[in-house]
Amino acid sequence: MPSLSKIQQPQMAGQWRGDDVVWRWAAASVIGTSHIRSGSRLQDAYAISRIGDSSVFAVVSDGAGSAQFGAYGAWLTCRFLTVRFREWLRNNPGLPTAEELVDWIDELRDLIFAIAGRRESVPRQFAATLAAILISPDEVLTLHIGDSAIVGRRGTEWDVLCWPENGEYASSTYFITDSPEPRLNIIQQPREHDAFALFSDGIGDLALSQQEQAAHLRFFEPMMRPVDKELNEGHIVQLSAKLTAYLAGPSVCERTDDDKTLILISGG
Repeated sequence: MPSLSKIQQPQMAGQWRGDDVVWRWAAASVIGTSHIRSGSRLQDAYAISRIGDSSVFAVVSDGAGSAQFGAYGAWLTCRFLTVRFREWLRNNPGLPTAEELVDWIDELRDLIFAIAGRRESVPRQFAATLAAILISPDEVLTLHIGDSAIVGRRGTEWDVLCWPENGEYASSTYFITDSPEPRLNIIQQPREHDAFALFSDGIGDLALSQQEQAAHLRFFEPMMRPVDKELNEGHIVQLSAKLTAYLAGPSVCERTDDDKTLILISGG
């Protein structure tokens, strides 16, 4: 069973209510220049979709660069959790409990272990991180393992909802496949934010201040502005294409050679 390092339940009412929220988003995932030079593939994966009339689920997973099937582990993580959340909200009025979520992670681990066995490999070769969020009209639920991150905008401030967690050694982190159990953080809280961003660790140095343990306003404010201005709901295809070009451009690649995945979500 995963180790729950944090479970937070809602304590107070949030400032945003109602089922009439219009959600729109842009997303991009770009291979890092170091992976291009080594001839390896993109290790990041992501998924985002509207579930029902008023909820959005998004997930980012980063496959370990040292894992042979890390990219597949990341894809499988995104696919598995998207299906689980869609099925749950189709058949249940509320959000899943922490116990349900732990069971899902156990199921995902069992699936990875079974696939590893069939491929005559080991689960560590499918190692991947996890940063997922379910945004409902009244509540926000996050699941987090490893060094990806989630931030949310409240008024003019950007709060870090899930801070990247590193392992015991430099440049190490936690993975879903960790033995004997993963370091899983689950937080459920009232929805007090009207915009969110999920990103893999390749974006971390651009988006977060390690010294202040805070999000960089100068990064998120201009990035979210065009998403806020979009009138239509759902996926903003043209903006996603521009985001891809930006993440693949020299101004970003000069600062990080890792894979880069970024999801920007705005509601109002």
